[in-house]
Amino acid sequence: MTKAGDQIRTAAARAVFVTETLLGICAAVVLASMLVIVLVTAGLRYFFHAGIVGVEDLGIWLHIALIALAAPLSLNGALAMRFDVLVRVLPETGRKLAGSVSNTITVMAALVLLFGATRITTMLGGYSPTLGLPEWIRFGFIGVGGALMLVLVLLRFAAQGRWRHGTVALILGLLFYHAVPFVFVDTSLPASVYLAIFAGVGLLVAAPLAHAFLVAAYLAILFGSTLPEQAIVSTTVTGMSKFLLLAIPFFLLTGGLLGISGAAQKLVRVAETLVGHKRAGLAQTVLLTSVMFSGASGSSVANAAFGAATFQPELVRNGYPPPQAGAIIAATSVLDNVIPPSIAFLILAAATNLSIGSLLVGGFFAGGIMACCLAVAIHFTVKEQYRRQPAPAKERWQAAFAAIPAFGLGVIVVAGIRIGIVTTTEASALAAAYTFSLAFFARTGGKALFATFRQAATEAAAIGLLIGTAAPFAFLLATDGIAGHVSDFVAALGGSAFAVLLLANLILLVAGLVLDIGAAILLLGPILLPGAIAAGIDPVHFGVILVVNLMTHGLTPPIGMLVFVVSGVTKVPASSLFRAMLPYLAALLASLVILCAYALIFR
Repeated sequence: MTKAGDQIRTAAARAVFVTETLLGICAAVVLASMLVIVLVTAGLRYFFHAGIVGVEDLGIWLHIALIALAAPLSLNGALAMRFDVLVRVLPETGRKLAGSVSNTITVMAALVLLFGATRITTMLGGYSPTLGLPEWIRFGFIGVGGALMLVLVLLRFAAQGRWRHGTVALILGLLFYHAVPFVFVDTSLPASVYLAIFAGVGLLVAAPLAHAFLVAAYLAILFGSTLPEQAIVSTTVTGMSKFLLLAIPFFLLTGGLLGISGAAQKLVRVAETLVGHKRAGLAQTVLLTSVMFSGASGSSVANAAFGAATFQPELVRNGYPPPQAGAIIAATSVLDNVIPPSIAFLILAAATNLSIGSLLVGGFFAGGIMACCLAVAIHFTVKEQYRRQPAPAKERWQAAFAAIPAFGLGVIVVAGIRIGIVTTTEASALAAAYTFSLAFFARTGGKALFATFRQAATEAAAIGLLIGTAAPFAFLLATDGIAGHVSDFVAALGGSAFAVLLLANLILLVAGLVLDIGAAILLLGPILLPGAIAAGIDPVHFGVILVVNLMTHGLTPPIGMLVFVVSGVTKVPASSLFRAMLPYLAALLASLVILCAYALIFR
């Protein structure tokens, strides 16, 4: 029996490896195809004043295919977006029970995507007017993604020798899935209340956040939800079907390519020559590098990983306590999702239809204030043992000249979008192509390039699935008039802009403790924004405040994604990093107060 079990585990592990490898290759190819299509279209439009009919729809369909192929690869690790703090402190029996519930939720999510999409494809007729392809194909992609997710989950259980756990999850998932259409619970409460409860349960048992959202929307059918299964999947696909969202994988790819091309290290050198000789110069170098790197990657997680690998050893060698060094790296990484290009602002624009160009300009302003507050905090908290000599003017000019290619990236992205030369998606594609050329001329190997494309595709798929599965949640909240209730509550407070900002910030500060930043933006942005507009607050100012508020939660327990990324790279315990984070977190909250004051004064 043991020998047979070993053979099964070996075969399953091989199957997992082959499946993940093939999915990674396919996802990387789809991402590269998306990039080529957007670049060719932009070139035809600007140089030949011509275009290709249906190219936006083709990009959207390929983006959905990318999510279907790569989302199964993000089931483990940070990309799964699991809230596992509670589970970690449970006794062994509690952890096993939570694990069973979490596994069942993942199986149910896969079944909803698989069977919901299958039903849509059998019912849906018609063709895309621009592509000439049957509309069911777009929904079929997500059904294939559900099937791949289910297969990969079960194979991983078998590879780990936990086939019993997989069997239990599959049986329970099938039972609950098939029972929902036959049960109805009469209740006076709106379905969105139960939706929130089920999503909260999924969150507490450490189910992947996107899966918890999807299953919660499905279970809400028990309580009279207006979204049947097919509508849940349709709304999910519609939530992903925005051309603007193609900018997310392109910006993630840009950040990865910038790192492997060596251009990021040249930015470090520029920062070192400018501020390395000042008090806490090395820490200020980390901050300035983060500001410059922010204009390239748009991903705080990428910045945190890069900073931890690059700066932590040097900071420790210069007398910084390891927890303080890690805390500085994590705190400065927050700027990456505020200073353009910012994935957080892209998500907010997609959720609220705010102008992405105006949000990016607001991000520059907010990022500058945050950087200044962090610089002050670093100045007063760091006692550096070693002071460097100021770099000669010639050395500064040489460093700046060497970094010109990296600085050119910021010009392409921000200037192109703000002036209106290119759209956000086109700017992100141009940035990815630009950094690809930097990596190519730096003689980067094919294996490193493929790994970068695969990683960007996987990260983008995790974010895309979250955006899609949050759409049914947001739809039910809108149907039940939650935004209207918030506006009524604001009116009861007298419609004061100060009261609105205070209430919104308190809600965001609490929600950010347990929700992923992207999920919080998707759910709370459309709810809070109408109340802010009714109080006379500029919607762009409010959007910037919302993102800055939520970004601070990358540094706070229990989720603290940036802290855990730095902890994973540096091996410094997360608890030590959280304690060392307090002065820098206070600085970021001070910047939030300044932004709120600005919004009140310049309404």
